[in-house]
This record gives sequence, C-alpha cells and structure tokens, in this order.
Amino acid sequence: MADRRFTRQQRLVQAVDFERVFHKPERRSDKYFTILYISNDQDAGRLGLAIAKKRVKRATDRNRIKRIIRESFRDHQTPLSGKDIIVLAKDMTGKAENTNLFKSLEKHWQQLSK
Repeated sequence: MADRRFTRQQRLVQAVDFERVFHKPERRSDKYFTILYISNDQDAGRLGLAIAKKRVKRATDRNRIKRIIRESFRDHQTPLSGKDIIVLAKDMTGKAENTNLFKSLEKHWQQLSK
C-alpha cells in the first residue's frame, strides 16, 4: 500500500510560501473552489488550504472540506509535482455533498497537470 500520509514536504507551511502563491498566481475556479497555483522548483507538489470561516460557517464543515481536499491531493500527487497550490472554498462548498467536492477537485487537478 502506498504511503498515505500528508507530510510537511507536501504542505505550504510558511507565510512566505503562501505570499509567493498569492502574489501572482494562475487561477482556476468553479462553484465550489478557487485554485491558485504557481510552479515551484521542487520535485513534489505542495498544498495550502485557506478555508475561511466567512465562507464555511461551521467548524465541522471546514474540517470535512479540508480532509476531502487533502485526500484528493494525495490521490493526484504525482501529476501535480512541481506546483504550489492553494485551495480556497466558496460559499456553496459547506453545503455540498462529498462526491461533488471530489469531482470538482478531480477536474481541477486534471487541468493543473496539463
């Protein structure tokens, strides 16, 4: 079985990393997520999450969304190598079904890997 952990090397952790992506990102968007991304000089893709309380009110929903994003990212990690990615949630995300969120992320990952 493949390693399913979400290691520190796969995360955007420092504020400077987030600022670099927010500065001049490429964007993708749908009704659930806005994806900001830039190329990095590493072998692995890195993920940052920005799930705002303003957009998704309940903590349980925010945590569920974060788990879904991390799981989906792990499943598509190889084609996303070399990119720093930040996922932002939109208003509809908190009420959406898990399957719809997974499908949305799948489409985003496919576009980013091209």
